[in-house]
Amino acid sequence: MNINVKEARNQFASLLNRVQEGDEVSILRHGKEVARLIPPQRGVRHLPSLKAFRSTIRMKGESLSSLVIRARGEERC
Repeated sequence: MNINVKEARNQFASLLNRVQEGDEVSILRHGKEVARLIPPQRGVRHLPSLKAFRSTIRMKGESLSSLVIRARGEERC
C-alpha cells in the first residue's frame, strides 16, 4: 500500500493495524518513497556457533602462526 505523508499522519493508527496484520505500507513524499512500515520478523534467527563455522572452513597452506614465527626468525638473521 502507498500513502502520502499527510494521509499517513492522519491515519497512523490504522496504518499500524494494517502492518500488524502483515501488510507493508510505503510512505511517499512528492511521489517518492521516503519510508516503509513493515511488520517485525517473527522468531529469532540463531547464528551457528563459532566452532561449527570454523569446522566448515578448509585451511589452505601454512597456518598464520607458523608464518609469523618463521618471519620473526628470518628477521633475526
